[in-house]
Amino acid sequence: MTSEKTKAFIPISIDGVCHEVQPDITLYQACEAAGIEIPIFCYHPKLSIAGNCRMCLVEVKGSNKLVASCAFPVTAKMEVTTTSERVQAARKGVLEFLLINHPLDCPICDQGGECDLQDLAMAYGPGASRFEEPKRAMGFKNFGPLIKAEMTRCIHCMRCVRFGKEIAGLRELGTLHRGEDAEVTTVLGAMITSELSGNMIDICPVGALTGKPYAFHGRAWEFQSTDGIDVHDGVGSNIRIDTRGEQVMRILPRVREDLNEEWISDKVRFACDGLKRQRLDRPYVRANGGLVPASWQTAFEAIKGGFSGLKPEEIGVIAGDLSDAESMFALKDLMQKLGVTNIDCRQGPEFLPVQQRGDYLLNTSVAGVELADVCLIVGSDPRYEAPMVNVRIRKAYLERDCKVLTVGPQVDLTYPYEHVGNGFEALETLLRQGHPAFRGAKNPVMIVGASLLRHAKGRDLYGLARSVADKYGLKFNVLSLTAHKVGALDLGFYPKKGSVYELLQQKKLKALFLLGADDIEASLLEDVFVIYQGSHGDRGVYSADVVLPGAAYPEKEGTYVNTEGRVQRSFRALAPVGDALEDWRIIHGLAAHLGHPLSYGSLDDLRKALEMAHPTFKTLDRVTPESLGVYPFTEGGFGGEIAYPITNFYGTDVISRSSETMARCNDAFRKATK
Repeated sequence: MTSEKTKAFIPISIDGVCHEVQPDITLYQACEAAGIEIPIFCYHPKLSIAGNCRMCLVEVKGSNKLVASCAFPVTAKMEVTTTSERVQAARKGVLEFLLINHPLDCPICDQGGECDLQDLAMAYGPGASRFEEPKRAMGFKNFGPLIKAEMTRCIHCMRCVRFGKEIAGLRELGTLHRGEDAEVTTVLGAMITSELSGNMIDICPVGALTGKPYAFHGRAWEFQSTDGIDVHDGVGSNIRIDTRGEQVMRILPRVREDLNEEWISDKVRFACDGLKRQRLDRPYVRANGGLVPASWQTAFEAIKGGFSGLKPEEIGVIAGDLSDAESMFALKDLMQKLGVTNIDCRQGPEFLPVQQRGDYLLNTSVAGVELADVCLIVGSDPRYEAPMVNVRIRKAYLERDCKVLTVGPQVDLTYPYEHVGNGFEALETLLRQGHPAFRGAKNPVMIVGASLLRHAKGRDLYGLARSVADKYGLKFNVLSLTAHKVGALDLGFYPKKGSVYELLQQKKLKALFLLGADDIEASLLEDVFVIYQGSHGDRGVYSADVVLPGAAYPEKEGTYVNTEGRVQRSFRALAPVGDALEDWRIIHGLAAHLGHPLSYGSLDDLRKALEMAHPTFKTLDRVTPESLGVYPFTEGGFGGEIAYPITNFYGTDVISRSSETMARCNDAFRKATK
């Protein structure tokens, strides 16, 4: 018996071979599914169909003209030929036409080796040019500090224009004039200000748009590629780290359809120059009012002396935003041996909902957000807190007419929304009165941001948000800001009562271990013995008595848990600088020096211990449904306006703050928006 799934398929003939294909796809997609290569320039699976390059022409029986396969729907019993002499001649003609005005600058073009025009000209081109007339040239265009525009190379595929309109949500690129004078440019010569602009480089099929920061710095075939995870926010986008020698040359996205698709933010893409600046490459110990270089032995001895005579309750630990699970687990293990319970993953006041794992996760999943028909955003600016989540919300608006509601200051989210209120009192109103958008919604979601949890009444506000979600059937989500937060909560890296920040305010701590924590108020550390372990000489070093140089994320293998609870692994792309070591190795050496050796001597052994203590880490690259706890609240007193936590998207962590490129972005875009 034929299944229902089989009945839905229709037969078509491609190059004399019968194939069963879905009825709602284009001819190009059918050929792609059949494993038949069709050359393309303007088509991109994530963008709308333009059909303007004509490179994908094929022959269809019954049609007098060749058809553009990217824009031609399949029909039952269609007969298609993709390799006839007529088709081959058409492809040669298209390429010859495109190359009329294309400059012969392949030897100096940064797209060399990764250029679709190069590849297709070799495979399908005529092999020689018949034109001797002067070529057209375009003037210099300033697209900002990130994108290098050589528009003389542009073939007018319009991928960048469609990306800006459809994905990024900013119509900053368009076309002027017609025919030979047509050009892709920005509005009134302005810069491209999108936080996703670097993706235009990836989708450009020629060298018209390339990366300005790494222009002329290397060739694609010189790089060694390593799989990594973006640690600049809580989404954990999959990335590719390209290195040459002992230097990260560039960061590119890896395709992960259920997470970041094939996009990444400009911060992770371009902040990699911060990996080589302001680095800590040796231990330091404070002496005579300043930090002086020291050996590992001297640094460990200084820590031992600083801990000497202190009670366990007088010692605290804070893990910073870029910490991996292995280092936090090892540090927690060491502190347990020392009897220290004041461990925390917060650098300021913040409520941690930890009754159940679902209490602090993006339970809808990143990909699931785009299926929402109502989205209530509370105390979050997802455009800058999690650009990949914001892309999904925009997709829900475009494809499902999702009704977006916001509680918080009005900002440009790249899609229309209804502003419910500036303060959390709007949540109380929603609890009492509801909203017309909730009625009849089939898949409503609520996304809660860090500003709610960091409010003075974060516990009550969290309970209020949960009550709204429960009463009106909204799927509840918490959007984590940082790469370490969910992993830290899974590890139990927090005190049973209060917070280390409160202990600092109360002057109850005499020693503090900072694992890459750089955002502690300096005034709280004046009379505290501070150990700072990290990769960069950032804010945390200024108050430190001992500095331990750790590895940055491309220099170590690490496990990170993203905001949806997905456990992911990042791999080592290059060695740490100078005498720096992987964080878990530093902690392992310190534990032995303090007389409390850890039971594992290798990363594999550490991970086995981690998975045994916390089974969540056994399951990699999977999102599993989690239950939620119960959080009552006391009504009233939620006045005042909300303040989003990110005020400078291009300087949220030690790497981006050390990046010259991010500094130029901050300066240029601040001036552009005045």
